[in-house]
Amino acid sequence: MESKGLRQWLKLNLAVIVLLFMKAEAGYAPITILQNAVAKGAVCLDGSPPAYHLVKGYGTGINSWLVHMEGGGWCNDVTSCLARKTTRLGSSKEMVTSLPFSGILNDKQEFNPDFYNWNRIKVRYCDGSSFTGDVEEVDPKTQLHYRGARIFDAVMDDLLAKGMKNAQNAVFSGCSAGGLTALLHCDKFRALLSKEAKVKCLPDAGYFIHAKDLSGEPHVEDYFNQIVTTHGSAKNLPKSCTSKLKPELCFFPQYFASEITTPIFVLNSPIDSWQIKNIFATSNADPKRYWHNCREDLNQCTPDQLNRVQDYRAEFLKALSVVGNSPSNGEFIDSCYLHCQTELQQLWQWSDSPSLANTTIANAVADWFHDRKPFQQIDCPYPCNPTCHNRTSEPPKSSPTL
Repeated sequence: MESKGLRQWLKLNLAVIVLLFMKAEAGYAPITILQNAVAKGAVCLDGSPPAYHLVKGYGTGINSWLVHMEGGGWCNDVTSCLARKTTRLGSSKEMVTSLPFSGILNDKQEFNPDFYNWNRIKVRYCDGSSFTGDVEEVDPKTQLHYRGARIFDAVMDDLLAKGMKNAQNAVFSGCSAGGLTALLHCDKFRALLSKEAKVKCLPDAGYFIHAKDLSGEPHVEDYFNQIVTTHGSAKNLPKSCTSKLKPELCFFPQYFASEITTPIFVLNSPIDSWQIKNIFATSNADPKRYWHNCREDLNQCTPDQLNRVQDYRAEFLKALSVVGNSPSNGEFIDSCYLHCQTELQQLWQWSDSPSLANTTIANAVADWFHDRKPFQQIDCPYPCNPTCHNRTSEPPKSSPTL
């Protein structure tokens, strides 16, 4: 009898969960291919036109715009860029024609209370440089085009023509490599709109720090140098930074974030799972795979390993401190082991979403944007926050890890 009752209980609760997810299921947004951008040289790695997905706003949101930049890492040399060239991260020919919008892009008020009826755009990522590259020459052998900065300009021009020029409110956001884009191009985006418009930037998991790996090697600095060199990015990085530092250092927000004049809200984990795996405990720095289990699940870390993860957290917070405590800026720095939180409904706004000061990410961002109240919260060290549920979430397939 107990077994039968348990099965019935599980079936009932499973049905409730399924119904909840169906209720929160995201609507789909059709793709827009910018054919006219090709004439401007604004093309993906393979030479195909750039693209974005748009759902038009309505009602009170008709003159409000949310532009979200897709993530998906970078390519740092010819080999890695060729590998991307035949995927959706390097060609609009490989992109799906419609994309589910969830989290900050969701069209349901219950799950996205402040932005559900805005004009919501997801800009597809197919250049591999966080929209900073611009090399005129195209190698006839590889036919690779490094034109990320031109894609940014072409997409923004098209959105302005479709009504964004009349925006009264605008959020410029992005996840992962797109989060870095939201920082690098924040002031540039703001300059596109009228001075009367309220414009703010929301980088999600885009605050990559300048740190050494386990062995003490500057792996990520070398990697960023290769990206900047391959894509010719230096001229499109913040001049306040490149005038003082090597261009590759200006891919690290800690060296230019203090110069951003537009309000920013930094959403990040100081133990971001991508950073732990790819900046700190890299496979090259761990040839004997001593860190393998710990990298995948912090519950599997030894006390010594967890102490080193906490050291990375401290280094992250030090790098973040340059943003300052201006009331115009916001911070949601949770100690969940994950990467990207704006597009996953369960993390953005859900019954058990991660929270700080009893506030979900969706509510914190909205309160900050609308000037209802400031929000600058830094979590206690892992694993103190029970709302994290020790998540190891990664971005949805439409926005892969870096």
